[in-house]
Amino acid sequence: MKKIAILLLTVFLLTECSKVPITGRNRINFVSDSQVLPASFAKYKGFLEENKISNNREMTNQVKTVGKNISAAVDRFMRANNMVEEANSYRWEFNLIEDKTVNAWCMPGGKVVFYTGIMPICANEDGVAAVMGHEIAHAFAKHGQERMSQGQLQQIGGLAVALGTSGKSKQSQQIWNTAFGIGSGLGMLKFSRTHEQEADRLGLVFMIMAGYNGAEAAEVWVRMSHRKGGKQGLEILSTHPTNASRIRDLRTYLPTAKKYAEKFNRTGNATIRQ
Repeated sequence: MKKIAILLLTVFLLTECSKVPITGRNRINFVSDSQVLPASFAKYKGFLEENKISNNREMTNQVKTVGKNISAAVDRFMRANNMVEEANSYRWEFNLIEDKTVNAWCMPGGKVVFYTGIMPICANEDGVAAVMGHEIAHAFAKHGQERMSQGQLQQIGGLAVALGTSGKSKQSQQIWNTAFGIGSGLGMLKFSRTHEQEADRLGLVFMIMAGYNGAEAAEVWVRMSHRKGGKQGLEILSTHPTNASRIRDLRTYLPTAKKYAEKFNRTGNATIRQ
C-alpha cells in the first residue's frame, strides 16, 4: 500500500511539474489560476478600501508609469511565447499606499502595491523599476501558487511520517516528527530564498526590456543595506538572501539580463528556455 501511494504521488508530481520561463527552473504547481485569481483580486480590492492611497501625485504617477511599462514588457514576452491565455488572465493594477513600511508586493494576477516608505530606498525612477520588476516577477513566475502547492506537499509529508512511524515507540515518533519539522522548515526557507533570487533576476530582465537602467537594481540593495546598518542574520535561517548576496548576484547577472532583454526586444518571439 505504501509503495502504491508513493508511486501515485510521484506520478502526480511529475505531471504537475513545469519550468519557469527564462530561468528554466523546475517548479511544482498544482494550484490553478482559477482557484487563486478571484480571491487575489477580491483581497486586493479590500486592501485598497482599508488603507490610505497616497495623494502624492508625483510618486503615484511614477509608480503607475513604471508599472505600466514593465507589465507591458512582460505581456509582450508572454504573447510572443505562446502564453496568450496566461497573459489575458492578468489584471494589472498599481497603487501607492501612504505607509512608512519599507515594502512593496504583487499579488497573483498582477495586483501591485508600493508603500511610500520604500520610495526613498528606490531613490529614482530606475530604482522604482528595480523594485517593480522584482515584484512583477513573483507574479509572472507564479511564486504564490507554488508556495501554496509546497505547503500542501509539506502537509502530505507530515502525514507520511505519521503513517510510517505509527508502529514505533512514542520516543521514535517524536524524533522523526521533530526531524521532519526542522528539515521541512529549513527547506521552505531555502525555497523562499530561491524565489527571491529568481524574482531578482527576472525583474532585472524585465526592467531592462522596459528601457530602465539595470545597474540600479543592485544599488537599491546597497541603500537597503545602509538602512539596516549592514547587519543581518544567517541566510540559512532567513526567507530572503542577505543584502550582500543580492547585490553580488544582481551585479553578476546583469550582463546575462542585458543579453536576454536585447534578444526578447529584438526578436519579439524568443523561445522559452527548456
